[in-house]
Amino acid sequence: MPKPLLRIPTSQTQSNTILNATQKQQQKQKAQQMDKMKLDRLLRKPRSKEYLDALHTLDAGGHVHNQNKVNEIIDTIRNEFPDVELNGIMLGIVSICYLGNPYEVHTLDITGHIIEHYKSGQPLPGGLEKARSIAMCGSYEFIEVYVDCCRAVSSSGTVSVIPC
Repeated sequence: MPKPLLRIPTSQTQSNTILNATQKQQQKQKAQQMDKMKLDRLLRKPRSKEYLDALHTLDAGGHVHNQNKVNEIIDTIRNEFPDVELNGIMLGIVSICYLGNPYEVHTLDITGHIIEHYKSGQPLPGGLEKARSIAMCGSYEFIEVYVDCCRAVSSSGTVSVIPC
């Protein structure tokens, strides 16, 4: 009966398998962290004039009933972030409403393509409520609401990240 040339104990083989799986998991986590850092860097960039102008038109009020105009605004938002898939990370945009009493804020729901004006005290849907008080302070043009934070955009286009 021939003798094996190389004999690896079973426990060492299992240890190597576990070690390889752990290393792969660590590499995957590191890649996800790099992707998150890249995404955060992209979303911190100042917003363009075209983007600011498009979002200023939300207060006109007529867009609520004109889906083509809503789609144009959403296209402008998507063009601002061509390398980012916003679905799943951006919940919407909240801004102070200048239509007058009884309206307080308006929202743009990115996924549902809906613009809505909300009265004072009327709750905002889908996680957007966390941006109401920031919008109401009047220091920012609008607030982009993400699953993990709010990004307050000033009139110059600069972005401030506010953890939520």
